[in-house]
Amino acid sequence: MRVLRTGTGAAVVLCMATALAHVLLVFLHVAPPNPLSQQYSRQINAWVFPLFEQNWRLFAPNPESVNRQIMARTAHTDPDGTVRVSGWFDLTAVDNSAVRHNVFPSHSAQNTLRRAWSSYLETHGDDDRPRSERALMMRRYLTNIAAQRVATQRDGIFESVQLRVITRPIASADGPGSAAAAPTTAETRYLPWWKVDSNGN
Repeated sequence: MRVLRTGTGAAVVLCMATALAHVLLVFLHVAPPNPLSQQYSRQINAWVFPLFEQNWRLFAPNPESVNRQIMARTAHTDPDGTVRVSGWFDLTAVDNSAVRHNVFPSHSAQNTLRRAWSSYLETHGDDDRPRSERALMMRRYLTNIAAQRVATQRDGIFESVQLRVITRPIASADGPGSAAAAPTTAETRYLPWWKVDSNGN
């Protein structure tokens, strides 16, 4: 009985210490920059990202000024060395169809792909080269989302995946006759080919 009581007490102390450490690290993450958060920024970011990220977008999301269509295609190398490239698969259309006419759409259908792309843009330059561990993590995250969604919709194996992102500005609400309402041309961005597992996930 004494051993059980001692084990329970140790577990409670450990849980309390973990909870206090979590609250402290998250607080330092969201607090204005200070000497403590700057000195331990690496440890704080290692704890917070990607599971405990904190921001104000839930309460005051930035309004979208563009529509993005994210598409993926895959490549498979045959034993004779022939590379077979698939057609483009519209990942955004799948998400939109899961949300449209759904009274209770899932959070993943609405935000997973969009947030992954936004985080990729924040961590990569125009040359698509990761410059930090977080950038590498976001690239793997985006690659995994694309590979898993293509694998669930299409048969066959593949070793590489490529994304194409078409960005179209949203017309202004000033009226159809105004110059501000006329959208500019769409921009198309091709990402590099990225390796995935041979089973496509």
